[in-house]
Amino acid sequence: MQFKYAHDMTSSVENSPKFAILGAGALGSILGAHLVRAGHSVVMLVRERRAQQIREGGLRVKGLVDFQVEVPVLTDASQLRKADVLVVAMKTTGTAAALQPLRNARIGAAFSVQNGVFKDDELVDAFGRDRVLGSLANTSGELLANGDALFTRNVDLQVGELNGGLSPRAKEITSTIDAAGVRSTAVPDIVSLEWSKFAVWASYMPLSVATRSATWKYLLDPDIAIIVARVVREIGAMARAQSIALSDDSMLPVKSMCEETEDQAVRRVLQAGETFRTKAPEHRMSSLQDFNAGRPLELEDTIGRAVRKAAELGVAIPVAESLYRLVRGIEKIAEKKE
Repeated sequence: MQFKYAHDMTSSVENSPKFAILGAGALGSILGAHLVRAGHSVVMLVRERRAQQIREGGLRVKGLVDFQVEVPVLTDASQLRKADVLVVAMKTTGTAAALQPLRNARIGAAFSVQNGVFKDDELVDAFGRDRVLGSLANTSGELLANGDALFTRNVDLQVGELNGGLSPRAKEITSTIDAAGVRSTAVPDIVSLEWSKFAVWASYMPLSVATRSATWKYLLDPDIAIIVARVVREIGAMARAQSIALSDDSMLPVKSMCEETEDQAVRRVLQAGETFRTKAPEHRMSSLQDFNAGRPLELEDTIGRAVRKAAELGVAIPVAESLYRLVRGIEKIAEKKE
């Protein structure tokens, strides 16, 4: 894919950027700021409150790096006429509605760095399968109350074709992002990697909210480790029912955990807990950060959809469904307190 509109645009950057980023939370802000600093045209598609912060102070990134850049914003996404690359970086809640005004825009390629595996379906519905790539971000940050994006983890943002293989456009997009300072690679098996990550996330997310604890604490508990192992194996069964291969290249070795005994899988979880304890003792899932801040959880569009998809496939996921219902209840109780 050739980037056509970077420096020779006949219309404004706001309407025809090289990169349009939907959502300016932590990861959206980190990506946008790095791309602008590298000289690429970027527009942030955001709500008015966040737009005002960006207009007044630009995008500010702290943590692993420390810099500030100015960037155009649009609060009316229907004003975007075209973009070489659309990156969806908002929370999963309300994605379909947010994409609706972009359906008439000329989007060269689109990918989502959101949680879950059903995010790709939203993009395919909006733009067609040929313009959509899969993606997952092994990258972490936190949007602070003052609008700063705290950049805490820069491992790899992976992008690849939904049909598999390494394409020129995936290589060009990732090389551009990587050169800008956010580590990124093109991969030939993105769907496998997305489902493998989701198998782990579907256990970590609800347990982080239920325990309200640092990640290592629940992973090192033998009783909770069994729950994690069972959820991973249940989501793995969903993937296999759709002929999706699994991978060990994830937060846990999902492929191996689905092939070995439950006791062996539990030991893998305990080992991961020890790694978090020694290397990242303060790590907390972003879902726990959202819950503590009173923000809506990404429950229905991730684990909720998995529960419904499992029923369609005829795959039993009783432990994952129980955690889904537990966290849904916890969230409703928290809302009533307010």
